[in-house]
Amino acid sequence: MKNPALEGIGIGKVFGKDGLAVRALHPTHVALYRGQVLVIMGPSGSGKTTLISILSLVLTPTEGEVRVDGQSLRNVSSDGLAKLRRDKVGFIFQQFNLLAGLSALENVAIPLLLRGTAAKERVARAKCALDLVSMGDRANAKSRLLSGGQQQRVAIARALVADAGVLLCDEPTASLDGQTGRSVLDILQRIARDSNRAVAIVTHDERVLRIADRLIRVEDGHAEESEVDELAKRRSA
Repeated sequence: MKNPALEGIGIGKVFGKDGLAVRALHPTHVALYRGQVLVIMGPSGSGKTTLISILSLVLTPTEGEVRVDGQSLRNVSSDGLAKLRRDKVGFIFQQFNLLAGLSALENVAIPLLLRGTAAKERVARAKCALDLVSMGDRANAKSRLLSGGQQQRVAIARALVADAGVLLCDEPTASLDGQTGRSVLDILQRIARDSNRAVAIVTHDERVLRIADRLIRVEDGHAEESEVDELAKRRSA
């Protein structure tokens, strides 16, 4: 198999020390590949948030290491990690985290503004990202006037605009109704396959299984890869 775009090797996490130590995640291996959708499922408190926080370079593992495009991050500085988060990893959240007073296009362009990209290029790239999620015709609409599904599409476009090879999604359908959720999942699947990105979705929503290429189940801090149940995929379609 091709090299992972993002990989956690033996990553585990313990919070606290000595008698107050609590293990949130047992050492595990997770690999994200371009062109695939990896679904990470588990109940609340299972450790899946800790796992995605480590993979997103927000949380440092107690054991093991994270690699991005084969590069070990074990000795990377905090500034270096911040740059990798900015350039290599896109984020999508359950709460869309858009700025209500800005247009869809302005929201999408924010990561490029933070990178110092010239205004003309920012606009062009933001428009392309909105087109990818079928929101090009709402580019000038204020985000507060958009529906929940439209806001999530804008959030996806914002995650894509910097051309990150990895897209990490935390409960992206939890705030959406069935039809809108299916539409967002279709977009994420298309992004993985057509844009050759690695997409990981953390969720407890069984509907997400229908686009899963691979599945990791997390329970009591243990993360294990499981077979994707084709019957469950059909039921959630």
